Parts: sequence; structure tokens; C-alpha cells
Amino acid sequence: MRNLKQFSSMKKREHLFGVIVLVVLILMNISSATLSPAGVNDEVVALMAIKQDVKDPHNVLDNWDYSSVDPCSWKMVTCTSDGHVAALGMPGQNISGTLSPAIGNLSNLQSITLQNNAFSGPITGAIGKLWNLQTLDLSGNKFSGELPSSLGDLKNLNLLRLNNNSLTGPVPESLSHVGGLTLVDLSYNNLSGSLPKISARTFKIVGNPLLCEHNSENDCSGVFPEPLSLPPDGNTGESSSGNKSRHLAIALGTSFGAVFLLILAVLLIWWRYRKNQQIFFDVNDQYDPEVCLGHLRRFTFKELRAATDHFHAKNILGKGGFGIVYKGSLTDGTIVAVKRLKDDTNFGGEIQFQTEVETISLAVHRNLLRLWGFCSTENERILVYPFMPNGSVASKLRDQIHGKPVLDWSRRKNIALGTARGLLYLHEQSDPKIIHRDVKAANILLDEDFEAVVGDFGLAKLLDHGDSHVTTAVRGTVGHIAPEYLSTGQSSEKTDVFGFGILLLELITGQRALDFGRTSANQKVVMLDWVKKLQKDGKLNLIVDKSLKNKFDAAELQEMVQVALLCTQFNPLNRPKMSEVLRMLEGEGLVERWETSENVETPRFRGLENIPQRYADYIEESSLVSEAMELSGPR
Repeated sequence: MRNLKQFSSMKKREHLFGVIVLVVLILMNISSATLSPAGVNDEVVALMAIKQDVKDPHNVLDNWDYSSVDPCSWKMVTCTSDGHVAALGMPGQNISGTLSPAIGNLSNLQSITLQNNAFSGPITGAIGKLWNLQTLDLSGNKFSGELPSSLGDLKNLNLLRLNNNSLTGPVPESLSHVGGLTLVDLSYNNLSGSLPKISARTFKIVGNPLLCEHNSENDCSGVFPEPLSLPPDGNTGESSSGNKSRHLAIALGTSFGAVFLLILAVLLIWWRYRKNQQIFFDVNDQYDPEVCLGHLRRFTFKELRAATDHFHAKNILGKGGFGIVYKGSLTDGTIVAVKRLKDDTNFGGEIQFQTEVETISLAVHRNLLRLWGFCSTENERILVYPFMPNGSVASKLRDQIHGKPVLDWSRRKNIALGTARGLLYLHEQSDPKIIHRDVKAANILLDEDFEAVVGDFGLAKLLDHGDSHVTTAVRGTVGHIAPEYLSTGQSSEKTDVFGFGILLLELITGQRALDFGRTSANQKVVMLDWVKKLQKDGKLNLIVDKSLKNKFDAAELQEMVQVALLCTQFNPLNRPKMSEVLRMLEGEGLVERWETSENVETPRFRGLENIPQRYADYIEESSLVSEAMELSGPR
């Protein structure tokens, strides 16, 4: 009996040991998914090789660390739920150097967005190893050499943007084997040779004169869709008859299949209707799914109504002339900002609206608010953005009045730099270029790290769809609108530069651009005129936000004021471009530009009685101010 018990106990221990060994083996197998036999994460090794081959002037890759076993917390890296690197995105970061072949070892990559940097050298053929890749955007760099034929191995590729580089040689024939392409943009390179038949919904090759002269049958002046490929005429005889029969059989099979699927869909809708009498549809006869790219989600009105608790007033984040912004929670718990556009605005047709929305969504930069999705019905136009936890710069400046934490000087300087980088992208790096038309503190949002994020860009184009850049109604906020826009209704990049100059003054003073009651006579006081006078009198310390309690850098104050005044010169031709503004904020070329402005701006208006001397005069004399519309309001 004792022996039997000992035998049973031994069996139990053996079973337990077996279970433990099995668990250890399973854990080792799971670990091997990301770790090499030496215990090193292969994706970390690949990412560090990529970092080693580039120069990173803004240190956006500073937390990439070789000793790490998990890159999912690194900047510019997005992972899947099981811990694999799925996206590498660092657009507009001024990164230079070459693209390491080690990128081919990130086998789970679905998206690479490196646009608007200074990458050079060839596009590595190792990219062809990324079989899961759906988005490849290397536009706006300095890549040279020929396109790798391995691009044809990316069978899941949806979006390919290689425009605005220095690529040479032919377009690889292998690209014609990629069947799911939505957009291929090879414009503005030095490509040559014959053009393969690429099955892309949108195909751009403009700006390749050597390529176009060999392909005169294509419209090389712009964009063209790939025509449907029809089978060539066969030879006469039995083979021709056989081919025709085979094609007829395929056509009949396809037709019967389509009819069957249609009947199945009708039955499914009828069954759902019987099961639940109240089914919500977005009524939209003009909806064209071909317009929508894969990365932009189309929401139903029902989804967004539920997310905002039926657009309840308690969820309102801000209001403006363009609509109301609500805080919303999607079914997966994601917090979003839902902008419900005004129902009395003329947005043009449905497809036009979708096209403009797609254009906005393609502007991707760390200092721009990324459009996540939209909803469009017969009566509704709604945009969906990520929620910014720290609100807007305007709300933070107002918070200080109520004793809440202050935006310190360092953060204000960083906000200015981040905003400048975002506007620079819109003006000089985005394709197409975008004019914001309402640059102000209320439209600069702050993420969880207080990084500046420019919001509401592109909305002016939506509002005035079909109009030119000259409009009869001023879109913007009084106090931020450039003089030439007030006088003529004509906008340009320089109107945004003017608005940025006013934003700098908002950051410095903590005040609104246009205020009432500052004087005993209860007259309208314009911040720009006030600052100009104090700057001329050498009393800059009087304009600094009192809540800073004199904790600011006097030299940086003088530089920021000078940049602001350069941006707000009445003559738009004298204002710098945003690329120049950014360089001056970073300490390059300001002294020379300021000395030049002192000799140019003042004589232009001296002795000319019909040209206003103060910004307030433009506001009072403008016939368009009464129609001015804010595109958005405080967050």
C-alpha cells in the first residue's frame, strides 16, 4: 500500500514537472517571436541600424536605445498588439542620411512614412522583403539612383509616394504585378524609359520629361488613371475560338457570381430589418468609395452620435463660425474630437467634399493635427480628429488668469517653434500647398507633452469650395487677419505669416490680439499697434505676460518680438517665408533681416496719407470685417 502511494506521488510530481517544462517551452517559443537566440530583439537591432545611418538634428530618435528589448515605446514607432513594429513614421523632421537595408528586417511593417526629410542615396532593395507593407511614402527627400525592382514584391502595397526626389532610370516592370494600388506618385524625378502598365487608381508622373517623351500616349501633364487591360486579339483559327469561349465562360461565371452576391446582400438587409425595425443608414446617393484612401476612416452618423452622447452640450470642447467641436468616445474606448460642421455651409458636392477631406488627411507632420476620419450624409458633414488632452494654447493662456498652472517661457518658445514647423510643412512641403487662413492661439493645440499641433488647416478651402484664393467674405479672426486680406479679400502664404506673428505676440503677452476697455476711453486697442509703440520706446518688459513673474530670457524676448514684427509688416512682400521664420527663431539670420526691415518698411509709408499707419486703421476701414468669420473657436 505504501509503495502504491509512493508510486502515485511520484507520478503526480512527474506530471507537474511535465507541465512546468511545457509552460517554459511555450514561453520560450513566445519569446523567440521577438528575440534572437542570443536574447536580442531583432527589430531593435534593425531600428538601431536605421538610426546609425541618419543624422537627427531635432533628436526625435533620442529614446531609441540598443539595450532596450521593446521598441514599442520609442518615438516614431508604432507596434501591433502582439509587440511587433508595424509603422515607422518620421515625416518632416529634417532627418538626413541614407535608408539602411536593415529596414528589410522589420518584417511586420505595414507603413513607412518618411516624407519631407533629407534622406539621400538609393532606395534600398531590401524594402521588397516587407511583404505586409501597405503604405510607402518617401516623397520630398533627396533619394537618387534607380527604383528597386523589388518594389514589385510588395503585393499588399496600397499607397506609393516617391515624388519630389532625384530618382533616375526606368519604372520597374515588376510594379505592374502589384494589383491593389490606390495611389502611385512618381512625379518630379528624373525617370526615363518606357512606362509599364501599373494598375493604380491614381497615377502621377508629371515632372519627368525623359519619361514622358517615351510615353507620349499618356497624359504626362498631370494625373491619369490606368486604363482597363483588355485581352489582345487572338490569331484566327481554333485557338481564337477557344480563347473567346474561355472568356465568355469567365464573363458568364462572373455575372452569375455578382447576381448571387447581390441577392445575398438583399436577403441579409431584409433579415436585419426584420430582426431590428430601426436600422440607421447614411443616406448618400453620391458617395463614391473609390475616393477614400485606406488610412482615412469613414464613420457613420450613428457611430458619432453615440460617441458624443447625441452631441450633448456637456461634451462641447469649443465653438466657432465653422461649427461645434465635441469630445467623443468610440466603441473601442478611443477618445476623439468630433467637429460637426455648420449645416448652413455650402460644401459643394459629395465627391468634392471627400476629395478635399482626403487632401487634408494626406498632410502628415508631428506638428499638424492628423485627420482620422469623417462622416458625410445628406444633411451632415463631420470631421474626426484625435483628442488633444491639454487643449489649445488660447485656453492655457486664459487658464492663467484663473490661477491655474502657467505656460512657462521655455514652453512658449517651444510652442512657437512647433507651430512654425507645422506651417512650414503646409506652405512649402505639402503637396498640394495649404493656406491655413486662421492662425491663432485657439487653433494651436497641445498634446500630452505640450507639443504644438496646428489644427483646422484646410478648412477654409472646404468652406469656400470652388472659390479662388480671392473671396468676398473674410475667413479668419479679427485681430489676426493680414491688412491685404482685409483690404482685398486676397489670401496667400503671407497672410498665414501675419497670423503667426500675432500668435507670437499672444504667447509673449498672454493677451488677446484684439481687446476692448484697455483704455479709460473704452476704445478698441489692437495688440500689434501697442507692441510696436512699446518696442520703439524700448519698453519690451511691459508687454511680457505678468503671470510669468519676470521669469523669461530677455534676449529671447527681443528676438521673438523682432520676428513677430517682421511677420506682421503691412506689405506682404516684405514678410519672410515660414522657412525663414523658423531659421530666425532658431537663431539664424535675424540680425540681418531686422536691419533690412528697418530701412525698408518705415520709408514705404512715410508721407503717404492714404496708407494707414496703424493696424487698427485697416480694421476700421475694411468693408469685409463685418463679414469676417472665425473658422473655429477656443478648445
